[in-house]
Amino acid sequence: MSLDRGAGSVLIVGLIAVVLVAGLTVLGAAHGVVRGQQLAAAADAAALAAADVLLGWVPGEPCAVAQRLAEAHDARLADCRDEGLSVVVRVETSILGMVVARSARAGAPYSLQ
Repeated sequence: MSLDRGAGSVLIVGLIAVVLVAGLTVLGAAHGVVRGQQLAAAADAAALAAADVLLGWVPGEPCAVAQRLAEAHDARLADCRDEGLSVVVRVETSILGMVVARSARAGAPYSLQ
């Protein structure tokens, strides 16, 4: 009787496990990249909306508008500050268990300040 009997099955199971782990790793990394881009878009949108208020084009309070926009993008407004004719916002979210932040500035062109 040969001791090699069933060795192919163990090899196939091991190969399938390696492929599954590699696939899950790639999917996790792809999710992190996509969510990071969405967070950057949320920061840009929040900054632009706050700048519209700051410059008088839309009524309201700049940081309140920025917070509503950040929440609409499933992000948390971590910081919002008025810097003259521009506004700087920072939004945060959790991606794969880590807190990730992105910031954006919007307002009048620098030549007007």
